[in-house]
Amino acid sequence: MTRKMPSLSSDFAGSVSAAIGSLLLMGGLISSQLFAQEAKSSDDYFDETKVVTLFSFDDVSIPFTQNLKLQMRSAKRHAANPVVQRGEDGSTDSWAVQFYGSVIRVDDKYKMWYVSVGDERYDKTLPRSEPWKVAYAESDDGVHWTKPNLGLVEIQGDSNNNLVLMKPHLGTLNVKVLYEPDEPNPDRRYKMGAHVWFPKNDVRLGAFAPYVSPDGINWKLLPQTTPVNAEFPEKDLVLPALHIEPVGGMFKWDGLYRISGQNAIAAARPYHGRVSREFISGDFENWSQASAISMVRTPQHTLLGPGRSREGEQTHEGISVWNRNNVLLGISGLWHGTAEWKGVTIDLGFVVSNDGVNFREPLHDWTFLKRGKDGAWDQGGLLQGQGFENIGEQTFVYYGAWDPRGWEKSPKRGGVGIATVPRDRFADLSVDTTTTGSGNYQMPKTVSEFLTKSIDIASDTSSRFYLNADGLGDQAVLKIELLDHKLVPLPKYSGKHAAIVRTNGFQTPITWGEETSLSNLPNRVRFKVTFEGQKKTDIRFNALYIRSETQKVEH
Repeated sequence: MTRKMPSLSSDFAGSVSAAIGSLLLMGGLISSQLFAQEAKSSDDYFDETKVVTLFSFDDVSIPFTQNLKLQMRSAKRHAANPVVQRGEDGSTDSWAVQFYGSVIRVDDKYKMWYVSVGDERYDKTLPRSEPWKVAYAESDDGVHWTKPNLGLVEIQGDSNNNLVLMKPHLGTLNVKVLYEPDEPNPDRRYKMGAHVWFPKNDVRLGAFAPYVSPDGINWKLLPQTTPVNAEFPEKDLVLPALHIEPVGGMFKWDGLYRISGQNAIAAARPYHGRVSREFISGDFENWSQASAISMVRTPQHTLLGPGRSREGEQTHEGISVWNRNNVLLGISGLWHGTAEWKGVTIDLGFVVSNDGVNFREPLHDWTFLKRGKDGAWDQGGLLQGQGFENIGEQTFVYYGAWDPRGWEKSPKRGGVGIATVPRDRFADLSVDTTTTGSGNYQMPKTVSEFLTKSIDIASDTSSRFYLNADGLGDQAVLKIELLDHKLVPLPKYSGKHAAIVRTNGFQTPITWGEETSLSNLPNRVRFKVTFEGQKKTDIRFNALYIRSETQKVEH
């Protein structure tokens, strides 16, 4: 039988509509309003993960600004939260739906993997790691989820559950999944990174286990080993035999598989507490023993000393990653530590990377999503599952819950929630009027603009450009010019021939004259974007997209 989640209402918007405007002339500059988006369904947007995106908050892609300010957007909780809940007593996830997990869209289906713990948690005759298993859910819209009866794993004589088959079974605390449809070996098209345990002396420590699957349901462990008590023998470990919590995130970049987590391995430079650490692999089976430090919060440069690892501001569980083709977006845990567990809480932060190793905060100590209030399903602490989807007019970021304040008493935990922002609008660049005026450090007239880095564009391709922006209109426009690498304006695409965009939208075409696509451009171009008009302070710039079949990508 299939157990369905209760019917829940969705608050994300449906279709997007925009009228085709007439051709407008303004100061000799031709507007792109003629090419505004027509009314479309939510499935008519192009896939932003397949293009080059210059985000407003990415100061590597947009390094030069004048009289502009960055304002990050706080995420909102979806009205249907939690969209996946713990099961009833006796079910395989009655104690925990722990979204140290993943959400991936495959064709028209959303697939979810999460950590499941049921009533076995209370069976003291079982090994400690045995009850921790991986479960599967699926959805047609990303909001309403079912837990299909897979019939693969028998628990206490009953196989009517949604547990995936792990050969062999290792107790799993954290799981991340990648899907590679072009993988030449069909048995490895799904790849799973699992945080498992191995015994050492009188404790059990964290370890990494790579699994592969043809369908996301039947999984095979790549290393040859025989688990003992659902734990990984130390002699067969993939990573160094030290405590590692390895899969806060898992992604592929520059041809390498990468896992992001936290651990107790000493770093070349000393840091306090939990920092984000990355390991790499060329084939997903053999992993580097050396690792890189990816993310360190500012207070972690102050060493608090032995025995105080729980205290202070730290990162938590690495970084969950959304691969956006030329840039990586990430969610990290913001650990607010104290001397005792009863005071520890966790929020979620937002980070970005352009090289796959070094992640940074676009805005210092910005909180993307704050933990729920006491009494809420997500009180006390949040977990960064790896699930990012643009659905209709919204971006969904899936997250989990774990309240560290009372974990020693083993209360039931978890669920899966959705944090939302408008589609790809994580942050706004807007006009800053601070330097406008008659003061000693002001000017009577200022220009608000930004200049991008040089973007590689194949000269023989036909590229198309789009804006994600709001607050535009006849008196609030974005003037867009193309320059070459050395800042020389391109005559057909600058000055009086610049594009003028006055139409709001998530994917508004940018056009120069009547051209909707450009050719014979230099191999490297820069965008110069100027905020103009009497109401230019209304403008909110979010992203610029470069769409091309043969686009050369940075990584």
